[in-house]
Amino acid sequence: MLIISDSQELAAFCARLSASPVVTIDTEFMREKTYYPQLCLVQLAGPEEARAVDPLAEGLDLAPLFDLLTNPAVLKVFHSARQDIELFIQVSGRVPSPLFDTQVAAMACGFGDSASYETLAYQLAGVRIDKSMRFTDWALRPLTPKQVQYALADVTHLRVVHQRLVAMLEENGRTAWLDDDMAALTNPSSYQVPLEDIWRRLRPRSSAPRFLAVLQEVAIWRELEAQQRNLPRQHFVRDEALLEVAAHHPSSEGELDRVRGLSHGFGQSQSGQKLLAAVQRGLAAHQSGKLPLTLPERVELPRGLGPVSDLLKVLLKMKCDQHGVAQKLVASAAELDAIVASDEADVPALQGWRRALFGADALRMKHGQLGIGLHSDGRRLRVIPLGGEDSEERDP
Repeated sequence: MLIISDSQELAAFCARLSASPVVTIDTEFMREKTYYPQLCLVQLAGPEEARAVDPLAEGLDLAPLFDLLTNPAVLKVFHSARQDIELFIQVSGRVPSPLFDTQVAAMACGFGDSASYETLAYQLAGVRIDKSMRFTDWALRPLTPKQVQYALADVTHLRVVHQRLVAMLEENGRTAWLDDDMAALTNPSSYQVPLEDIWRRLRPRSSAPRFLAVLQEVAIWRELEAQQRNLPRQHFVRDEALLEVAAHHPSSEGELDRVRGLSHGFGQSQSGQKLLAAVQRGLAAHQSGKLPLTLPERVELPRGLGPVSDLLKVLLKMKCDQHGVAQKLVASAAELDAIVASDEADVPALQGWRRALFGADALRMKHGQLGIGLHSDGRRLRVIPLGGEDSEERDP
């Protein structure tokens, strides 16, 4: 059987996989109508066998699976791992480790930003992935053989993708490039947002202290209510409604009912009363002066320096094209602005291999030591040393 729903069978399967140095993993889940994603299927493949584990099977003990996920002798390979890891943290409290994310690795191997599994499977394994069941309801039982086969394709071909990417990284001397990214993926703090910081997800534009103090409290209120009801945040109360509540801080049921995005009579409900109490807590915190909240600092370029950032974007594209690396892996637009604002900007682009590939020349260009011009054929750009400096055109 390709699907495991028996505890004894799962334990035996995981024991066999634990002898393999590499296991490929994927999950299927549902979260459109719930706050917490529902884990519906876990697919795993070793060198000789692949199975799907049914976590919805009654009485199935998943402990052997969780032990395998944290076995230090087994490398766990995912594609675009973040959501899978969040799921496993939710259901087991543990982070899969050690880990390899083929999407991140693909960015270091010239496959562009956020390459899909379908793309890598075709280009590296020579197979076309059937995605006709992408939106199937994985919570319905029984699963059909076609569903199981579809799900297993996400881990069987992933083994070949992983092998090819590892070979490319080793050939290019780029294996160590992924260390920081994989460490971030396996760091539990990457998936934990303290309740008091939930408000930052709403990306408010106003920095008024009273507004932010109220927004913090009403965002906490919505998070706890959504968790209790197991509803998506936006299904319960939309961001726009929370921002309006924080801006106008209603103090009565009638005022709350006038907030756009809240249903008529919401102020009289138990949730509405809790929301009004949250508004009052925010106002009290502001008045006490004990809650200094600030928006993340934004790099504001002095007038006239915008074109410098644009020039660095061109240099970044040139360097990434030259070395076959995704721009997203090297530097973001915000990091480029930070470099323009300060030579000592604390950004990855000025550290390690990223500095050798791009950051050092970005600083030279910023200080007029490098320029950009056209080759004689008029079709290609080139870096031009200025002021006697030589550009470092080397692959780190």
